[in-house]
Order: sequence, then structure tokens, then C-alpha cells
Amino acid sequence: MARENKPSIIFIDEVDSLCSARGDNDSEASKRIKTEFLVQMQGVGNDTDGILVLGATNIPWVLDSAIRRRFEKRIYIPLPEAPARADMFRLAIGETPHELSQRDFQELGKMTPGYSGADINILVRDALMQPVRRVQTATHFRQVSGPSRDDPSVMSHDLYEPCAPRAAGAMEMNWTQIDGEKLKEPYVSMVRKRHLIPAYMYNFADITRSLKSVKPTVNEEDLAKLQKFTDDFGQEG
Repeated sequence: MARENKPSIIFIDEVDSLCSARGDNDSEASKRIKTEFLVQMQGVGNDTDGILVLGATNIPWVLDSAIRRRFEKRIYIPLPEAPARADMFRLAIGETPHELSQRDFQELGKMTPGYSGADINILVRDALMQPVRRVQTATHFRQVSGPSRDDPSVMSHDLYEPCAPRAAGAMEMNWTQIDGEKLKEPYVSMVRKRHLIPAYMYNFADITRSLKSVKPTVNEEDLAKLQKFTDDFGQEG
């Protein structure tokens, strides 16, 4: 198909699952797949002009040596640096209502060394659940004003939000006693200065709270292996 529609780009994600090192324990089907892949990559009897094959893997050292040779360039793409991580946080949060400023995003980028793009997405998803957990575990609510859910341009003055028991206007109740349409839409927050917000919101630090439980999935040992493979067979991206 690629030859019929060239110029073409073939991208194989997690290429290690298809092209790991051959061994005696491989099934007959696995051997045939790897052999056919090698033949097609080599281009024996086939025209490969106008076709670019890209593969991606987090464990390049498990690739079969013959497969490794077929990929003429082996480029190491390192983990994102702080500015890139800040942009990833911004993209992951998207249009979700939040209280994060440009400085907050930059700070998050600095606070997450070793996090990959996937790690940041997991972290943001966990943080987005913090307001929900806050509502579900709250024992007191207070009545506030906020944009109407039906028409955000109209202010509604009978909404409810969770609060501390000693907060002004606090009423002892749980979320099941409140009409879902009357719950104020929560915002994702970051650590705030005490003098900028009321004391009852001081601990509503959704993303930094999630940072305590969502850890990076790449450790120093993995990075050392990737760097060694790059030193032996690849080049820096």
C-alpha cells in the first residue's frame, strides 16, 4: 500500500513488540513476521524510493540487531525540559477552568524534572479530579455567586461550594443534599499565597497535591540504558 501511494511515511509505534531479538523460543508465526519485516525493510526486489519508515520505542536495546541495522538513523529523543513541560501542562489542561497563570505553568515545568509527556497527562487528569474529591468529601458548604451553568454570561447567586466548617456562611451538609445544577463549577488551582486568598482555600492546591502521588514513570536506570544505547548505536536528537 505504501509503495502504491508514495511518497509515504510508515510509523511503527512500540516497534520493539514487533521486532525484538530473535530466539529459539519464538513461535513460527513470530519468526515469519520478523523475517518478512526484514525483507521488506531491506527492499530486496522492491522499490523503496519515496518511502520513509519510522519506528519508536522506549527500550531500543531489545531490538534484533538485524532490525537495528535496517533503521539507518537511531535518534535519542530525551525527556522534555522545563519550558516544554510547561507547555505540556498548558495543552493538557486545555479549556478546563483553572486559576493558573503563566508563572504557575512555568513553575510546574520546573517542579517536574524527569516527567514525560504521558506522565504530565496522568498528573493533570489526577489534578482535574481533585475538585470532585473535594466536593465528595466536604462536610460543609456555603452559598456563593457564580456564572450560571445554563448561561455563563448570567450570574447566579444561589450556588454552593465546599468550605471549611468555620468559614463565613458555612452550612453542615454533604453534596448529595445539593441539586447538581446548584454546585459551583470548580476550578483547578495551584499553591496560592496566603494573603491572596481566604484561609479556607489555602489547601486547595490541586496540581501540587497530585504531584505527591503521581510520580514519573522513567527512572535513572532507564535513562542510563537509553544513554548507553545512544553512545553505542545512536545519535542525540
